[in-house]
Amino acid sequence: MLVKTKAIVLSAIKYQGKSLIVKCFTQSDGLKSYFVPSAFSGKKSNQKIAYFQPLTILEIEASHKNKGSLEHFKEIKLATPYHSINTDIFKSTIVIFLSEMLHHSICEEEKNVTLFSFLETALLWLDTHEETANFHLILLLEMTKFLGFYPDTSEVNLPFFELNEGVFSSFHGISCLSDHETFLFKKLIGLKLDSDQKIFAGTERQLLLKILLDYYSVHLHGFKKPKSLEVLKEVFS
Repeated sequence: MLVKTKAIVLSAIKYQGKSLIVKCFTQSDGLKSYFVPSAFSGKKSNQKIAYFQPLTILEIEASHKNKGSLEHFKEIKLATPYHSINTDIFKSTIVIFLSEMLHHSICEEEKNVTLFSFLETALLWLDTHEETANFHLILLLEMTKFLGFYPDTSEVNLPFFELNEGVFSSFHGISCLSDHETFLFKKLIGLKLDSDQKIFAGTERQLLLKILLDYYSVHLHGFKKPKSLEVLKEVFS
């Protein structure tokens, strides 16, 4: 079946020296993996590789056989070229980290137009705004709405957040955040992309990132912490 759709690049793995296996989250079909032969050879190799940078938004025409095997692109172009993400060290580091997070988190083999729209809108916001220090924290928390474990905020006034159940509690159990951690987590829940980016100090962002990674680890089977985590910490330290 020939499909025309937008697609967000989650990962690109070199295969046998010259080719790529590219994993995308597509608007039409959810997760799809594509084989790109000779990506590293020929006159247009640099152009080909540029399409498959982390979280690039593409417009593709592809042959989908839907048999669980690798699919093939017929045509590729940039849906919306980024203006700052690829040249700003902070933004590019965020994007590399988030692409790993999404690669390990999204398991949907079917389409989810709402999730695709959320990610596309968020990435275009990142590309066009200067103050983005909390972007990765907000996106990771918002993603839990689509992954099925967004915190239950019906008792948000209680002093401790319990990671396993995703609820606020009166008692500080073994899997609860401390009162200070819970206070920071509540502040994060209240944030939007356009909120004041200076609401957290650097050490508080590091703590919130650890909390979110722990929260993902509890709720996603086989979740792996991204290899780019240490680079992200260094850039934002």
